[in-house]
Amino acid sequence: MFSLSAKNTIDIGSPAPSISVLNQEGETIDLGAILSDGLALIFFYPKANTPGCTMQACSLRDDFSTLKDRGVTVIGASSDSPNSQKSFKDKFELPYPLIADKSGDLAKAFGKNKWSRQAYLFSNGVLVWKDSQASTAKQSKDVIEVLDRLGLGLGN
Repeated sequence: MFSLSAKNTIDIGSPAPSISVLNQEGETIDLGAILSDGLALIFFYPKANTPGCTMQACSLRDDFSTLKDRGVTVIGASSDSPNSQKSFKDKFELPYPLIADKSGDLAKAFGKNKWSRQAYLFSNGVLVWKDSQASTAKQSKDVIEVLDRLGLGLGN
């Protein structure tokens, strides 16, 4: 597992953390590989099935086809258990994987508090945008605006 102290943060231009994590099925996935392939958004929310976190996750669900058409892989993460993540995913029909960061290793890899709401956009493994105080209901709109501003996900 990847280990950084929480005071370390990743900044624009930083490489994606190389870390293995558990998804909502309890399966180990190589997050570093996912974040290094094309455009990938990972968003963090404090706790599944809470109002703000549900709005954030559902905004990305509602614009998922637009993000997918732009070539963006979407991944959600919180400190919930795999079972809680699976329940959240199923209940709100979230079309993207969720990471269960019970250990807090993923939050540490990003240099963030496990309770903070943040979003990170990677292009071929390099951080191109981060939102340190991510929105709830308009998270997807913020991402689409950044894609437009940076000229990403337009067949380039």
